[in-house]
Amino acid sequence: MEYVTAVPHPRTEAAAPVRSDRRSLAVALLCGALGAAVALLATRQRWAEGTATVAGGPFPLNAKGSDVTGVPAALAIVGLAALVAVFAVRRAGRFVVAGLLALSGAGIVAAALIGASDSSALDEQAAQASGDTSATVAALSHTGWPYVAAAGGLLILLAGLLALRYGSRWPAMSGRYERGADRPRRKARPVDPERPEEIWKALDRGEDPTGA
Repeated sequence: MEYVTAVPHPRTEAAAPVRSDRRSLAVALLCGALGAAVALLATRQRWAEGTATVAGGPFPLNAKGSDVTGVPAALAIVGLAALVAVFAVRRAGRFVVAGLLALSGAGIVAAALIGASDSSALDEQAAQASGDTSATVAALSHTGWPYVAAAGGLLILLAGLLALRYGSRWPAMSGRYERGADRPRRKARPVDPERPEEIWKALDRGEDPTGA
């Protein structure tokens, strides 16, 4: 007669934290890369539009995100660099880089929300179009792209928070290379003295075909 026990297997208990670490790593990578791509894309789109009063009538104006503010694009690049650097450092360095990643996301959110109601870029265009330095944009309106950039910043912020919480258990790129460097080199296969071609190949490699 067989008995069924409810006690979990030790391997199952040990595998659970590993799966959790891998899941958090995958989510952080996805959020960081996607957030940076979204933020960079959004800054290239039209954020605001309006008109300027000139002699011929209303003159249409528009401003891209990069015209309104360069902060989101710059911080998106910083966030990407920090996302990669998280795996190149360890211990306190990883904590610092993870904090930089989170701050990059928060900065994108703040800059995008401020830019969503900014009119300075169009005011400058109105002054240039009308030739009047005191002219301002009329019929000002904004698109939804600033909020798309803010969403990208939120994804980067989430990646940074995950790195702060779970980053200490993530693997490091340098560790793999160090382990690879410690591996013993494979010994060369003994040369068959009855095969001249193997003797010549050994001499070309700088080896002693006699094995002495």
